[in-house]
Amino acid sequence: MSSKPFELGIILGRFQTFHTGHEYMINTAAAICDRLAVIVGSSQESGTLKNPFDYETRERILKKLFGNSVEVYPLPDIGVGNNSAWGDYVLENVRKFCGKAPDLLVSGKESRRLDWFDETQGVSAAELYVPKTIDISATKMREFFITDNFAEWKKYTNPILWDEYEQLKAAVIAAKDNLETASL
Repeated sequence: MSSKPFELGIILGRFQTFHTGHEYMINTAAAICDRLAVIVGSSQESGTLKNPFDYETRERILKKLFGNSVEVYPLPDIGVGNNSAWGDYVLENVRKFCGKAPDLLVSGKESRRLDWFDETQGVSAAELYVPKTIDISATKMREFFITDNFAEWKKYTNPILWDEYEQLKAAVIAAKDNLETASL
């Protein structure tokens, strides 16, 4: 018997780099889902300006923050863009990872995400758009690394992660001139 309104929720993101806005969204979803699967998109990407961190780094950060309260899975890009084919691919993989389809899709309200699940067949899931209450982006967070602005980075980062700063900064600095990316 489910103790929360939803049995399985999913959140999909690149988390390049993780910030308090992501944390707020995950905590919001975890409060209403018995199980929460955090799907790490562009999992095959690393070493680029847009995607400096490998999947293992992103998984480690998520596990450091949330422990076993979330399930973390990799999802490589397939090059179809932001459309229902992508939505079908996401849901097919969620079924493989979790053994069932989600009953809640959680995201920020970004226009490029609005078409992901419009034409998806065989899934009846509620959608929760978590409003952006913290004015930060992963792009801005990467800029803090490039300019070595630890004070600003700390403002948008859980203190649990502060000891990761030098390692994460090194990855961003090493990747900052590589503009190639396969992720959309």
